[in-house]
Amino acid sequence: MKIGVLTAFCHDRSFEDMIKYLNGIGVQAVELASGGYPGKYHINPQELLKTPEKIDDIRNLLDKYGMEISAVSAHGNPVHPDKATAEKYHDDFINAILFAEKLGVDTIVGFSGCPGDHENAKYPNWVTCAWPTDYAKVLEYQWEVLVKYWKETAEFAKAHGIKKIAFEMHPGFCVYNPATLKRLRAQVGDIIGANFDPSHLFWQGIDPVAAIKDLEGMIYHFHAKDTYIDKYKVAVNGVLDTTSLADLKNRSWYFRTLGYGSDEKVWKDIISALRLTGFDGILSIEHEDAMMTNEEGLEKAVKFLASMVPTEKLNGDVFWA
Repeated sequence: MKIGVLTAFCHDRSFEDMIKYLNGIGVQAVELASGGYPGKYHINPQELLKTPEKIDDIRNLLDKYGMEISAVSAHGNPVHPDKATAEKYHDDFINAILFAEKLGVDTIVGFSGCPGDHENAKYPNWVTCAWPTDYAKVLEYQWEVLVKYWKETAEFAKAHGIKKIAFEMHPGFCVYNPATLKRLRAQVGDIIGANFDPSHLFWQGIDPVAAIKDLEGMIYHFHAKDTYIDKYKVAVNGVLDTTSLADLKNRSWYFRTLGYGSDEKVWKDIISALRLTGFDGILSIEHEDAMMTNEEGLEKAVKFLASMVPTEKLNGDVFWA
């Protein structure tokens, strides 16, 4: 396994300064933020595709610092009920596919998206309960939209060398847990898999180790991010929380750098479960800790992971057995 980083956080540095900095602190790979919610601070595929030599410059720069690419990411909502918004996120995803093809990268990370509750809706509608039964009708409509969109987009992706579309299981979107991921995969095909991010599972009450085992063979990418759960707030108001993510004092949970939400044992168990189920790839740190600067939070996460990530390939030598 290797340590990587989602590049969205480092928007105050030039691309080369960022890569040089990441290399210096022990990062071995990057997940290139290329549109959608993470933005296009360093990578704007729409512009780069017009100038192929600049894509070569990116590849050469990464080679210079011995940096791999774990994936190209374009986290958006391409099934948003507002057509202009949906088109923007769709274009980002398509351009990310074309950019990845030029780089020789076969994995795209994103969100499934979430439609509205009917054809003329203005905003997404994330359904979280089964009753009243109106919600079942909403889900029926949403999944029709979702499956149609991803069947078409998956075919386009395959035609351009993409083997893996890795969805982050994220509340607010139709794919937010293993069951919904497997539902979409069953209808679209095995190009669909998980970008496994424990931070969005912890607060839902999902055990990441159990979820990893449940998704054996379906985990295509991994986000290393932690979540702190305030048991006193949860005891009063539960985990469904619409308080601003910046208002940490009043939230039931919030994101932390690795080791500040769950201890070493939890993360060692997660890493062991990944390896046990066949994932031996890059652990891509997504820094979203409001209590630390970008640099401090990232560097602590790198050190935390470095102490426990197995770095050698298994050779099957279980001599004691």
